[in-house]
Formats: sequence, structure tokens, C-alpha cells
Amino acid sequence: MTTTAQVHPVDEIPPVRQLAAFGLQHVLAMYAGAVAVPLIVGGAMKLSPADLAYLITADLLVCGIATLIQCVGLWRFGVRLPIMQGCTFAAVSPMVLIGTTNGGLPAIYGAVIVAGLAIMLLAPVFGRLLRFFPPLVTGTVILIIGVSLLPVAGNWAAGGAGAKDFGEPRNLGLAAFVLAVVLGVQRFAPAFLARIAVLIGIAVGLAVAVPFGFTRFGGVADADWVGISTPFHFGVPAFHVSAIVSMLVVALVSMTETTGDLIAVGELTGRKVEPRPLADGLRADGLSTVLGGVFNTFPYTAYAQNVGLVGMTRVRSRWVVAAAGGILVLLGLLPKLGAVVAAIPAPVLGGAGLVMFGTVAASGLRTLARVDFRGNDNLTVVAVSVAIGMLPVGVPTVYDRFPDWFQTVMNSGISAGCLSAIVLNLLFNHRTTAAGSGAGDAAGQTDSGAADSTEL
Repeated sequence: MTTTAQVHPVDEIPPVRQLAAFGLQHVLAMYAGAVAVPLIVGGAMKLSPADLAYLITADLLVCGIATLIQCVGLWRFGVRLPIMQGCTFAAVSPMVLIGTTNGGLPAIYGAVIVAGLAIMLLAPVFGRLLRFFPPLVTGTVILIIGVSLLPVAGNWAAGGAGAKDFGEPRNLGLAAFVLAVVLGVQRFAPAFLARIAVLIGIAVGLAVAVPFGFTRFGGVADADWVGISTPFHFGVPAFHVSAIVSMLVVALVSMTETTGDLIAVGELTGRKVEPRPLADGLRADGLSTVLGGVFNTFPYTAYAQNVGLVGMTRVRSRWVVAAAGGILVLLGLLPKLGAVVAAIPAPVLGGAGLVMFGTVAASGLRTLARVDFRGNDNLTVVAVSVAIGMLPVGVPTVYDRFPDWFQTVMNSGISAGCLSAIVLNLLFNHRTTAAGSGAGDAAGQTDSGAADSTEL
């Protein structure tokens, strides 16, 4: 891919062949996460296999549309950066509770639609909060995003959470083989092949997995060739106050996570996220969430998995991710293709995920390298924020005795760590002038970061 002085790498349009390869790589990186939410919610509600399949195809279709809106942009909707969209895991527990005790899928979709409208209304407010995200905060948040994703890759490498053969040496061996292929291609292959190292690793891993019995293609034969999601397939949305309140809490958590992801992609691509583009990106989240409620799926957010892929491959074009969105739309309309992708074994994805998610964490460290840690309390800000962010990751049941709204916020390591970093930065670095010049010097890093973020 060539670079010109007139075109930013984010706006470059690679040749079609590269678009397809890079785009497929992004789809494979997020597919397992994308279908997990409908599988979990539908399974908890004991839906029939046909209804579960419908939820998955609807999810993939709206994932693709949401990604296209975010990357290509539509008026004031879309950050126009390489961002993949998918269902947020923060909504899983509240949706299961709503679906099993408070009105089923119609109540879920009513709450999702209201939450999407709320996100669109609140987007400009969040856009003005960028002054609270200097490099100290953004670097910490990006680090937490990467580290909190590593257990996901670990579960995949071991065979997938809940698998009967979870932790079997052959699973970990396959994941290690895929990791070795990815690293080998990235180190020794020509530039173009190095940029699709993850795709090559998954393809080679799948080729090895088939003869060793890792894959099951029975679902491909059972899947329909064409499937179209129609609005309100499961009934007219129902609007229950308790369901709406819990989903509004999810919306705030999702906006916080998306803000961190957008800032991370801005750092990786060299196009800093300013207040207006941030508001546009959050507004796209809201629109996608409304579409989710209409087309029988769930709330949408930026996917951190793909942030790591952007950093690892150094392919910064938003049109690559837009191509991935187009592939997702096809998968949503052609269930048989989706079943083929779903047949990729979890250990294959785990081997690729380890390097992708580790790249996100390393990007956070790179951002923190620009922060001055001498003669101030910045190290404390990072240390405590990372600890709070990792607490629910390392001890998933730590908040089980707390109220549901508290669990929704704090069980997400990303939102918990992000909120901690913002509050601690304000506590240690935003002091009154009466505190003296020393305090002002300590706040210099924050103030300069704020000035940069609100420029234009």
C-alpha cells in the first residue's frame, strides 16, 4: 500500500485483493466474540435452535451495517476510523435477567431501542469530556483493554470456555502452532504477507486442525443458503421501566468503553480523536443499537479485539474495516457462509488472539512512555487504575454480592479501570492554584494533553 502526502493512511483505499484479505482478517478476529452474545442470551432463554440461528444471522447483519456506518460515516454518524462494531458483553447479564424474568425478547428490544436513543442524545456530552483523557489516562485505559482481553485468548487457546476438552494439551499445542506461524510470517515474509499474518496463521491452523479432528462441519450442511432478518421478528417491543433503567446503565458503560477504544485507534493510526469525531462515533453506536433493537439483536459497541489487529498489522485504512463490514453483511444474509466461519476451532483463534490482544497492551505502554513519572503521583494513578481494572478479570465473582447496577459498571474491567484513571488523574493532577507551583507542574502533563484534545 503506497502512501501519498495528500492522503492520510486512514483514508487510503488499498487494491481490491488487499481489501478482501485484510477485511477477512478483521472478521475472523472478531467473529467468535460477535456470535457469543446471542448464543449466551438465547441459550439462557432456552430458545430453539432455529431461533438461535436467527439471532446469530441478525447479529452478523447489524454488525456489518454498524461497522460500515462507523468507518464510512453518514452525516454526523461515524468516527471514520478503522473500528469494528459488535454486541457489547456489558449487556449480557442485564439482558438475560430481563429476558428470563421480565418480558422476554420484546422487553429486551424495547430497552435496547431506548438505550440507543439515549446514547445518541448523550454523545455530544461525552465528546466534550476528552480533556479528561490526557496520555496518562489514555495509555492506562489502552493497557487495561489489552490485558483484560488476554483471558479471552487464553480461553480460546484452551478449547473455548465450557468445552469438554478444555485445557487438553493438543488444544494448547494447536494454539502455540498458530502463534508460531503468525510470528514467523510477520518476521520473515514479504511486507504484504506480513500484514495478513493473522489470516495466514488462522488458515494454516485450520488446515492442520481438519485432519486432527478439531473441526465439525455438520452445521454447514444444516444452515440455510439465504436468511433475511425482518424487523420485530420476535414481536412488538415492550417498554418496561426496570428493563430500561438497567439498559441505560449498560449504555453509559458501553460509551465509556467505546471512548477508550476510539482513543486507542486514534493513537495507533496517527489521527487523534477530537471531541467532534468522538461524538460522531458514539452517535453511530447509538444508531447501531437502535437498529439492533429493531432487527432482533442487541446493543453495539467498538470491538477492542480489532484495535489490536490494527496495531499489529499497521494497516490503518478505514476502508479495510469497511470491507470487513461488507463481509459481515454477507455472512448475515448467507447463513451457510457464517456456518463455515463458525467451524474454525477455538484454539486456532486463541493462538492469533494472544498476539493481537498483547499488541493492544503494548500500545498502551507506548503511550505511557510519553508521560513524565518523575516527581509526581502519575505512577500511583496507573498502578491503582490497572489494579481496579484487573480485579473483575482475575476474580470474576468479586462483586457478586453488590447491586445489579454496580455489577454492570464494575464487572467490566475496561469501564472500571477507565473511571478509576479519570478520577485519580483529577485527584492528583488537577489541583487548585492555591496548592502552589509544584501542583501546577504536576498537572502540566494533564493540561497539555487536554489542550491538544480540544484543539480545532
